[in-house]
Amino acid sequence: MLKRAPTNAELEILRVLWQRGPSTVRHVHESVDHVKPVGYTTVLKLLQIMVEKGLVRRDASARSHVYAAVASQGATQRRLVRDLVRRVFGGSTLGLVLHALHSAPATAPELDQIRRLLDEKKGGRT
Repeated sequence: MLKRAPTNAELEILRVLWQRGPSTVRHVHESVDHVKPVGYTTVLKLLQIMVEKGLVRRDASARSHVYAAVASQGATQRRLVRDLVRRVFGGSTLGLVLHALHSAPATAPELDQIRRLLDEKKGGRT
């Protein structure tokens, strides 16, 4: 279980680890640095903090330590959305969905996917 939610910078690192799999600090730094310039020591410090928070684990068996995400991307997203629904929308999933659709309009394919999901949730009835 995660001790605390990841910050935005930590989420960037987690995205790298989810995409690449277990990686050294150098590999994480190279990936993150392409998106937004950041120092190697900053990435190292963030990874050390993330180990303490339970977001990543470190394999120190090799000369270069290898870091891996503890939780999957999907599990982390579900946890963050549950927390957002609870804290910001008072537990209302409807509030979150309505706000999301008003804030960032969905494309036609996204709306089709949302409709299919809603149909599945109500047992396929239309």
